[in-house]
Parts: sequence; C-alpha cells; structure tokens
Amino acid sequence: METIDAVVIGAGVVGLAVAARLARPDNNVVVLERHPRHGLETSSRNSEVLHAGLYYPPGSLKARLCVAGRGRIYEIGRRHGVFCRRTGKLLVACAAEEVAKLESLLAQGQANGVAGLEMVGPSDIPGLAPGVRAVAGLWSPETGIVDSEELMRHFLAQAQDSGAIFLWNSELVAVERKAGHYLLKINGMADPILARCVINAAGLTSDRVAALAGMDTAAAGYRLHWFKGEYFNLRRTLPIQPLVYPVPATHSLGIHLTIDRQGRHRLGPNAFAVSSLDYDIDLGLRRSFHEAASRYLPELKLEDLTPGTAGIRPKLSSDGSFRDFVIAEESARGWPGWVNLIGIESPGLTASPAIADYAANLLEWPA
Repeated sequence: METIDAVVIGAGVVGLAVAARLARPDNNVVVLERHPRHGLETSSRNSEVLHAGLYYPPGSLKARLCVAGRGRIYEIGRRHGVFCRRTGKLLVACAAEEVAKLESLLAQGQANGVAGLEMVGPSDIPGLAPGVRAVAGLWSPETGIVDSEELMRHFLAQAQDSGAIFLWNSELVAVERKAGHYLLKINGMADPILARCVINAAGLTSDRVAALAGMDTAAAGYRLHWFKGEYFNLRRTLPIQPLVYPVPATHSLGIHLTIDRQGRHRLGPNAFAVSSLDYDIDLGLRRSFHEAASRYLPELKLEDLTPGTAGIRPKLSSDGSFRDFVIAEESARGWPGWVNLIGIESPGLTASPAIADYAANLLEWPA
C-alpha cells in the first residue's frame, strides 16, 4: 500500500490553503471532502470580510494570523487577480456608554499591529459613511472584502498544479494507527488510505474527526458548538462604501452592514446555537434586524430588508467567552503527525493562508 505524505480532511478555505501550502512535485498530498465540491459550508456562508485584527487579544493566534493572513490575501489579489478591496470599516458607538468599548478596541488593535486606526467624532462620520448616525466611531482603513469563492478557487488551482489529489464525496469514517502512520477508511472506498501526516481541517465536524482518531475531545477542550447566523439583503443601494459595525455583541460582531463586489449591501449576522445544518432564514426576524441596524442607519425602512443567506460557525465557546483557534500538532497527546485545526471561525477566512503556514511549520514541512 502506497503511503501518502499528507492527507488534508476538508476542502473549505482553510483546507484548500493548507493543501496549496503542502503540495509539491516531490510529495503526495490528498484532500478528502465529504461534499461534491469545495467550500459548501462555513467558507461560502459568511460576510466575506477581511478583518483588520481588532477583536482578538494580543498574542493570540486569532490576532497574529488575522493580521498576517490579511496582508497575504491582499497580495494574492494583487498578483493573481482574486477580487479583494480595502473598503475600510467604521465601528460606531450609538450611545455615550459605548465609546469606551471603541477605545478599548483601538488599543487592542494597535497592540496587534493594525495600522491606521483612529477615533472619529460625529462630525467626521458623514464624510466616511453618509447616512450613518453615531456619537463616535473607530475608523479601520485596512479592513476589506474578498470574493471567497475566487480565493478558494485560487488555492484549489495552486494545490492541483502542485500535484494534490482531491477526492470529492469522500467522508472519513474510521481511523486506525498502523506502524506510526494513519490508516484512513473512507465511506464508499474499498481500500483505505495510509497517511504519514493528517491535517484535520474539517470545519464544523473537526471535533468529530479528532474523535474518530481516538482523541477525548471533551477532555482536550475541542468540543464544538454550532452557532447559526442569518443575513438580510437590502433592496436599495446606499451611498455607503465602507463596512459599518456596531460594538460587538456576546456571540457575534453585531448586526453589521457589509457590501459585496457589485456594491450590494446586506445586514447580519445574528448568532444563536443550533444542532443541525439548517440554512433557512427566519422571516420573523426581519423586524429585529431592522431595529438593530436603525440605531446607526436611521433612514432604514423595514421594507428595505429582504431574506438573504445563512451560515453556521464552529465555536469552541458556548457562552461568548474568548477561545482561540486550536492549531495543534498532537504528538504530546500521542498522535504524532496529526494536526488539528478546530474552532476555525472568524477570522478564519482572513487568516487562512497564515493558518496554512502555521500548520506546515508544526509539521516541519519544507517551504
């Protein structure tokens, strides 16, 4: 049986970035994806925002890899034609008691190395975001947007050009240890795959994949909690180019206003715990979305909102407390050559190329 140098489980944006980083003409890399194509879960159901790095504690993986990944994606856009744009982002305080939170985010962002951050007053806001009302704002010029599908296709093509093999409709169902390697059994495949290294980038089911290998995910703190987020589109075009965010909520960054490459606006997401992959939109929430956004968009009308999309994020915390990414080579737990990527929620899209580098470095993989 041929030994595969590395198997990547999951072809979302992070798994694709990992495959692109690991694949070389002198090794063999296989990617397993349980769906018929790449990016059908979290990677294609999000705000498509390139985050600056404001929200994460200094020194955390989220902070470091967000800042590094954002720069890498802007460079990918410049060199390879993947759509991304620095739109800038205005975080707004709609009441005086929220200003201190903006000041805290300013200090945290500066500690994380985010350039160009500045506090702005109410007289500055119309020039940055016409129609937005707030008592103060935090301006982040490095925030932007990216076409997540184009970015995923870029990583997919890069991986395939370097020899990576993608196995679609291939779900991992069992893992066995064999002479220091991993025997991976795939649903519908008669023969298992023998892998020297495994990178678990399975997103929403990454904790279950770790459990298949025999890890006690509860004891390790790897148990995931699914949180759904819904979006409403706006019927009319607003004269606002930057993204507009309120102060963060407990489980999300609040009902914010984003823009896509065609100039269309949408609001969201909310955040609530779910136990199944249900992407329906609750139309009854339109009024609560309108009320949340009207705090900073006073001219917004209820009839402006139409149902959009929904996504589900894999969170390591169920109570809103901060949990960092898990990016761990598991030799210390007895699984050498196995790398877990668990809890890769926001800013996972932004951080994806930096996450790939980090995982490769854990495996001491050649550049």
